[in-house]
Formats: sequence, structure tokens, C-alpha cells
Amino acid sequence: MKTNKLIFGITTLVLAGSLMFTSCRKRDKQEEEPDQETSTASDNANMENISSDMDAMGSEAAETGTVGEFRSSGTDMLSMAPGATVTGFGSSTITVDFGTGTTCKDGRTRSGKLIYDLSQSTPSTSTFYRHPGFKLVITSQNYVVDGYSVTIANKTIQNTTPLSVGGQTVFTGTNLTWNITANISVAKPNNGGTVTWTCNRTKELINTNDVQCYHGQTLPITWNKAKIKINGTASGTNAKGEQYTVTATDLIRDFTCTPSTNYPNRHPFISGTLAYKPGARPTRLFDYGNGGCDLNATVTVNGVTYAITLP
Repeated sequence: MKTNKLIFGITTLVLAGSLMFTSCRKRDKQEEEPDQETSTASDNANMENISSDMDAMGSEAAETGTVGEFRSSGTDMLSMAPGATVTGFGSSTITVDFGTGTTCKDGRTRSGKLIYDLSQSTPSTSTFYRHPGFKLVITSQNYVVDGYSVTIANKTIQNTTPLSVGGQTVFTGTNLTWNITANISVAKPNNGGTVTWTCNRTKELINTNDVQCYHGQTLPITWNKAKIKINGTASGTNAKGEQYTVTATDLIRDFTCTPSTNYPNRHPFISGTLAYKPGARPTRLFDYGNGGCDLNATVTVNGVTYAITLP
């Protein structure tokens, strides 16, 4: 009897130890599984694109009263597409109204309004986007892009080019620059969650020296020849409810680059990186490449790189 009890006791201990070892191995295996989540980094890249497009439309509207890079047809500022209008050029407020739905030249469907306030520039004679001291404040009304509902709590763009450039008729060695601050939230389609995004960025016209693009302070910038560079930081909450931070380094957008044959006015970022840190999880490095005119990008997590195609 004692022998049986001893055998039973030893067997129980062995089983318990085996279960503990198996449990530890299972837990270790779970811990070693790679972090493959890239959707929140892609969401942030989409925020970058939505914000950059609003800047691009505002810069063109404030310079010329048109948004030709987004207009679907026609030559005047009232013919972007059926139901879309641009009004207020020459006044302190310009409104871009996409109506209930307008497919633009970049292939994206927009609805609602973007309102651009030009009244807060210092000096007050800085009336165009190219002028040092020019300030543009953007708000929205029911603005939706491809099903993403965009709410702008605050978005401000200010020309930070030295005042000494004002009045010059040719490039004198100083690139035009702007500071961009924003507080934006985007509700994803199909109840996919909401992303909030607060940023502080610098924007530089890196080909200010190109006479095909910049014609001095007296003439509008030719934006379809422009190349811009963006640097800065952002933070917010992603669609999973995590706090995140992101650093943008040398994002380059070339408005002469049109990689999509279907949408010749879709101009993606072609180089630069976004270092995206969601909560306690590892940083995702979103890389737009080395300057090739394409829709290719990568996301690297824990040393593993995933190829993606830009929307």
C-alpha cells in the first residue's frame, strides 16, 4: 500500500511538473510570436495624406483661386466637378465645396466643405501663400474623403520664410518654408474606429530655385511643378484606442510624379520615413522609399519588413 501511494505521489509530481513546463513553453512561444500589426501605421500614413491634401488645396486656392490638381474638369475655379465650387478668392475666406460627393482628379471622392481663412496674416500685406508672414487657418464642415469623416479642431499654416524675401522677383538662395500645426480626428469607414492626430510640422518648397515652379514674390507658385519636404512630430490615439507618437523625417512629395495611370493627379510621398510608436509596442518604421515615382512603401516591425501598396 505504501508503495502504491509513493508511486502515485511521484506520478502526480511528474505530471504537475510536466504541465508547468508545457505551460511555460506555451507562454514563451506566445511571447516570441512576432508583432505583425501594421494597420495602425497605415492609418497614420493615411492621416498624413489627408492633411497634406488639405494643405495642397489651400495653397493653390490661396495663390490662384483654383484647385487644379484636384479639379475633375474645366478650366475655371467653378468647374472642379458637378456639384463642387470654389468661392471667395480675393476675399479673406475661400470655401471649397464638394457638395454631396465629387470625384476629383486624384481619384478620391470628397464631400462637404473646406474653409480657408486668410485674415490673420502678419503683416496684413502678406495676402498670398508665398508671402512671408502669410497665415492660413483651415476648418471643415462635414468633410469626407473616400468614406473617412474628417473633423478639424484646428489646422494652421504660416509662412515662416524670412521677411527679407518679401518683394523679391527672383530666387535669392532661400527656400520658402511654412509651419503647420493641426488637431484632426478621422472616423474610419464601416465603424472602423476613430484616429486622432495632433501635429507640428515644417514644410519646405525644396525646388524654390526652379523657375518653372517659383517665379518670385509677385507671381503665383506653379504647384504642379512643386517638390515639398515635410519634417516634424505628431501624436494622438489610434483606432485601437492606443496612444501613439510619430516622427516624420524628410517626407518628399513631388507634384510632377504621377505613378497611377488611372489617377494622374495622385501624387504620393516618394521618400522619407514615419517612425510610428503605438503604446508600449515596438516602433513601426513606415518607409516611402528612395525617391522612385511609384506607389510602393514598406513597414518594418522588430526587424521584419512588410511591403505595402499606397492607396
